[in-house]
Amino acid sequence: MTIKNAYFAAGCFWGVEDAFRKTPGVLEAVSGYMGGHVDSPTYRQVCEGTTGHTETVQVSFDEDKVSYETLLDRFFEMHNPTTLNRQGPDFGSQYRSAIFAEDAVQQEAARKKIAQVDASGKWPNPVVTEVNLGGTFWPAEEYHQRYFEKNGAGFCKVT
Repeated sequence: MTIKNAYFAAGCFWGVEDAFRKTPGVLEAVSGYMGGHVDSPTYRQVCEGTTGHTETVQVSFDEDKVSYETLLDRFFEMHNPTTLNRQGPDFGSQYRSAIFAEDAVQQEAARKKIAQVDASGKWPNPVVTEVNLGGTFWPAEEYHQRYFEKNGAGFCKVT
């Protein structure tokens, strides 16, 4: 077993976490925050838009069962990567589309996938997904973890 991590931001983290959790080869998905300048941010701080963080999901996966490229495919299937700071009814920089790569290999794979998505013609506008190398992942508060399992899907839908 080769365990790796990947970090994806695609709007509301509840649906993103749930979708990745159901992906074969994924061992764990955790809701949290990345990309900001405040240590240990709270949900309230992130929602205020002053920390620079985005709602992000840490995906731990068995690389022998699912590739990073497959996770990238799943990421681009579950949201509109062409809307800046917005997913559905949610808007603000905390809902931006972003990939936080663990290393240069993931970073290059993400950039290559963005070029493929742009070239596919699926979206009328260009992909605005950020690709960042590194960063600290801050797990969200416990009530955000496995939110759909605890509360149902409600209004936040991810395909």
